Amino acid sequence: MAVGLFLFQQDLRLHDQRALMALAGRVDALLCVYCRDPASTRPGRYGIAAMGPLRRRFEDQSLAELHRSLLALGQSLHVTEGEPLAALEQLIRTFKVSVIGQSRQSGFNENRRWQTLQARWPSLTFIETDNHTLFTKDQLPFALDALPPSFTPFRKRVEALDIDAPLPSPQTLPPSPSEIAALQAPDTRARADELFRGGEPHGLTQLADYFGSEAPSYYKSVRNALQGWDCSTKFSPWLANGNLSPREILRRLRDYENQHGANESTYWIYFELLWREYFHWYARRHGARLFAFSGVKRRSPLTSFYPQRFQAWTMGSTPYPIVNACMNELRETGYLSNRGRQIVASCLVHELAVDWRYGAAWFEHCLLDYDVASNWGNWQYLAGVGADPRGHRHFDLDKQTRQFDPDGSYIARWQGHVTGPLDHVDAADWPLSTSSRH
Repeated sequence: MAVGLFLFQQDLRLHDQRALMALAGRVDALLCVYCRDPASTRPGRYGIAAMGPLRRRFEDQSLAELHRSLLALGQSLHVTEGEPLAALEQLIRTFKVSVIGQSRQSGFNENRRWQTLQARWPSLTFIETDNHTLFTKDQLPFALDALPPSFTPFRKRVEALDIDAPLPSPQTLPPSPSEIAALQAPDTRARADELFRGGEPHGLTQLADYFGSEAPSYYKSVRNALQGWDCSTKFSPWLANGNLSPREILRRLRDYENQHGANESTYWIYFELLWREYFHWYARRHGARLFAFSGVKRRSPLTSFYPQRFQAWTMGSTPYPIVNACMNELRETGYLSNRGRQIVASCLVHELAVDWRYGAAWFEHCLLDYDVASNWGNWQYLAGVGADPRGHRHFDLDKQTRQFDPDGSYIARWQGHVTGPLDHVDAADWPLSTSSRH
């Protein structure tokens, strides 16, 4: 009997699962597995746990919904607790797995784990497909090592390409081995203050609600607003966790345009999907350089780590009310508008002169829509060490306040007026020279 193992990661859904469908057709029994690494909830390199409580709750909800969907197909989700590579190898040995599949990953660590499995288990068949992106690697009109260095030339070369239609959810799957333990779901009941609820059904509901409204036709005119549910698509948490496929979003967008007409705003939704797309290929192209202080440009910014400044930024007690309001919203909800993210990132790097990687790590901890490629790639962009051809993006905080919160309602709502002074910097605290950083 052929036993397969499908490794769910940032693809917690059943629709548009090419690797899962390919694997299911080759085996008699199937293990559906998600590996939880306890290290993600412990302080890491920057003194911050990779996954904060709000992200963990969204993940819990997503796993519970996936498990329910699998149960309807006579399957179940097995969640391991422990170092992922060791857990996978134990399952391979125990159940005599012969075929293993996954969605192709953008993260350096995830790819290294997959490569390690391939090296240690050469007798296994490995199946990998592009489920996180609009395009497959073979569809790109350039080799990965020839990825354009910035977004605009990338967009111009790919935006007219045909994109595969998303696959429907499977109607059947091979059964799981009877000895495998299924997910013991934690309490994932909705809370009154919850803006987003994890899981494929909830992502599909938001997709239907958004494209069932007129909002796509005026998206571009409101996309920079700091607040308002319909000022953006709000797909990002479900997209980042893989509850939604980017190809499914694009399919719904094209259906909307066919029914209501295309305009600059509907094009801009596609533009934003391409922006995300670029950073996924960027992460695959640059690997570990995604996390380097000097970025892919190998040019170290004149910043350092100031604990008091960084704490003030995370807790929303800087001298800048607009930044405080944004950081309070992020900390309390796990969400922040795109404009807000740019404002606070610029402040951390420029006004506070703090190493951008601490900001990226804090976003990783807080954001429901964290994904490794978009988060670290965009932080490099704002810090001037990544894909921005103009270098540093320094936002004038007073101008941003006047333009995006003219009546002060956003600052008032998120108590941004509670400000604090910057630290008193002495000679020992000045940024390290570029020659002493790496």
